Amino acid sequence: MDYRKPSDRKSMHSRIVQELGMQIVSGRFKPDDKLPAEALLCEEYAVSRPVLREATRVLVAKGLVYSRPRVGTVVKPRKEWHMLDPDVLHWLMQSSPQNEFFDLLTSVRSIIEPAAAALAAQFATDEDIASIGEAYQRMETAPTPEALLQPDLDFHSRIADATHNDLLANLCNMLSVAIAEALKHSNQRPNLHELALPRHKAILTAIENRDALGARHATLVQLDDARSALSTVLGQPL
Repeated sequence: MDYRKPSDRKSMHSRIVQELGMQIVSGRFKPDDKLPAEALLCEEYAVSRPVLREATRVLVAKGLVYSRPRVGTVVKPRKEWHMLDPDVLHWLMQSSPQNEFFDLLTSVRSIIEPAAAALAAQFATDEDIASIGEAYQRMETAPTPEALLQPDLDFHSRIADATHNDLLANLCNMLSVAIAEALKHSNQRPNLHELALPRHKAILTAIENRDALGARHATLVQLDDARSALSTVLGQPL
């Protein structure tokens, strides 16, 4: 279930998870704080104890809290949160200053994506390379920044898939929610195609040529440019 943006028609269970999750990630409830007592939360949300307890189990599964009899529900240390859980990642994006979050994200991408590109250059099949190339072609023909978003995401996810390393591909996929948010901002930069496309083409060319070192370097250059684009759009250094 998606707890990021529960609609009015979704269950109270979803609303409780979303609201308590946001309050924890944003710091409204700090590590070692107890959440309000069950009775108070049941009254606030007008729900039964089973509904509240099911919502609590979701927060436990995301690493945000632990629950003990006669102790209550307690917020866990931040280092124990499941940061790559799509909901936790979304709440973190919503509650953090944009420049701080995108700086954190770009630093992580700079560790993972160059290695993925190098592995793709070594292990991609001809079909994988064609698939990456197809995503790039759609990037070239995208008429607007909004239309560029999905081809751009596909380009990077297909490189991860082309590593044929399931753990690495899954890790990249878990970051896709945050990467999409970053691209929505960076793609608003003026002269987008002239600046971004050559850097993506360099990555594709290196992979086509089975040049692992070149693919790694081209990806680092592209991510440096992405950082610059975010700084330009946000008006703040990353």
